[in-house]
Amino acid sequence: MPFLAKQFLLGRPLRTTQMGETLLPKRLALPVFCSDPMSSVAYATEEILLVLALGGTALLHLAWYVAVAIIVLLAVVVASYRQTCHAYPNGGGAYVVSHHNLGQNAALTAASALLVDYVLTVAVSVVAGVAAITSALPALSRHAVALSVGFTVLLVVMNLRGVKESGRLFAIPTYGFVLGIYLMFAFAAVRLAMGHTLRAESAGLPIRSTATYAGAGLVLLALRAFASGSTALTGVEAISNGVPAFRRPKSKNAAATLAVMGALSITMFAGITVLALISKVHVASDPTALGLPAGAAPPTALAQIARVSFGDARVLFYSVQAFTAGILILAANTAFNGFPLLASILAQDRYLPRQLQHRGDRLVFSNGIVLLALAATGLIVAFDATLSSIIQLYIIGVFVSFTLSQAGMVRHWNTELAGTTNPAARRRMRRSQAINAVGASFTGIVLVIVLVTKFTHGAWIVTIAMPVLFLLMKAVRRHYDSVAEELKVAPDAGPRPPSRNHAVVLVSTVHAPTLRAVGYATSTHPSSIEAVTVSVDPDETRALAKAWNAHRLDVPLVVLESPYREITRPVLDYLRRRRLDTPRDVVTVFIPEYVLGRWWEQILHNQSALRLKARLLFMPGVMVTSVPYVLRSATQHTEPPEPPVPAR
Repeated sequence: MPFLAKQFLLGRPLRTTQMGETLLPKRLALPVFCSDPMSSVAYATEEILLVLALGGTALLHLAWYVAVAIIVLLAVVVASYRQTCHAYPNGGGAYVVSHHNLGQNAALTAASALLVDYVLTVAVSVVAGVAAITSALPALSRHAVALSVGFTVLLVVMNLRGVKESGRLFAIPTYGFVLGIYLMFAFAAVRLAMGHTLRAESAGLPIRSTATYAGAGLVLLALRAFASGSTALTGVEAISNGVPAFRRPKSKNAAATLAVMGALSITMFAGITVLALISKVHVASDPTALGLPAGAAPPTALAQIARVSFGDARVLFYSVQAFTAGILILAANTAFNGFPLLASILAQDRYLPRQLQHRGDRLVFSNGIVLLALAATGLIVAFDATLSSIIQLYIIGVFVSFTLSQAGMVRHWNTELAGTTNPAARRRMRRSQAINAVGASFTGIVLVIVLVTKFTHGAWIVTIAMPVLFLLMKAVRRHYDSVAEELKVAPDAGPRPPSRNHAVVLVSTVHAPTLRAVGYATSTHPSSIEAVTVSVDPDETRALAKAWNAHRLDVPLVVLESPYREITRPVLDYLRRRRLDTPRDVVTVFIPEYVLGRWWEQILHNQSALRLKARLLFMPGVMVTSVPYVLRSATQHTEPPEPPVPAR
């Protein structure tokens, strides 16, 4: 039954040879890898307006200047990562590029930034999607946390089914969102051309200034608005990470998809910002600042723009809201593709547990997907699914990875130039290097701005989380290196058999499992063999000795006294004494166990064998062998074998 349920939810297992069938054409790669940066335009403008609102209505006109700076930055970053796609056809994320060109510490810094950012991407995207839903259906506001967690679980199931199947599902809301936004632009343009006035529902609501901003204070406020609006750049790196998932020619297709994503994101972001200023959208983190009752969920900026642009076409308004919620929630897919892949690379390099390294049944990194979902869910619950709180932690990791990646690319081109004499090739490399150098400079400056303006608003949590993760990965690597050093053998070394092997069969009564364990231990031809029991109840011990003699077992029975009715400690003490007498010998402990089929049957039997085995694992020179005796209930509840996957 569990197998059938898993197959129903996730699909049939895929063979390793079917990996090529999961490669993505550009039309599916766009929604899989670009839903995050394209969806960010849904709330980037709102974040700019939210910060500028601190200075009152008079400062909202600065939104356009901030938006232009973000557009220039986005264009530069897209151009920079196109060079990375061509230079690293096997995947050129910040970790890989930094590791190859800047060294281990820079690579781990980039990796820690990316891992933190991927978790935040899931939390922010899902919560923003739920905010779009509650803007259209305010009655659902009180269920925001439950909805966010539910959508996260849905994303896990979709991603566990496989990248290509996810791409087909994600294509509908992604392309629907893009079409809806451009349709909104068309309706707004027609209404303006016909002389209509676009006025958002919040245009008449007052915005109370929290302070008087002038001089340096005004500059800092504008920089903070720029930092908040830079969320529009999140996820740009995903394509450079996912180049191996594209169909051939991989680098060319990845770079082309990145260019399309950049063009769509820039035009949508610019259009939404223009309409927000024309319709005089007012937003504030505190609903009371807009004259709304405390605890109310004010409509998002995009919802207000869509409502006023479509006018009486309510169906189109609700369609845009539905597609916005869909792409925002599915934008988390960028992280569900990036986090498991990066975790697998780090595990392969022994910086994370090896369980994260390998693909699961559906050729996806299942453990990484589940780990990401758990971390994001914890964040959503901890911050009560409040977008304005979670988003303050966002973006720092993005620009750390951007800066290190582009700096690494500058050094990469230096290495390539040193080994190339062809003039045309050198000109191409110089051009690519210049683009990456500009990208590194821009993102480095933005990183400083983000740190300064967001640190006291919650970003300090990220500045702690990243170093902690960095040190944790270092510790994992030290552990693996230490274990490898301890397990290392000389080239000419061979197996060294022990002097003798003494068999000890643990018994509590004479029944079928005991006889099977004694028989199996005898068949291994040990140097000596004995049965050991712990006397907890004198009457039971006498009954055991009587039955042992009645069965004429040719194995001596050793009775260990236990005045405190313990089982584990007397056995450990006995084995320890045996080892002291003959330290070069080994002792093999045979433990008879019967296997039950129903979970509730396990509760009805004590777990002394399990506890004993756990303790014996830490005793040098002691081997543990379980001798199972399968009961009828276990045979009846054995899962059917997995059906073969038909050849294609």
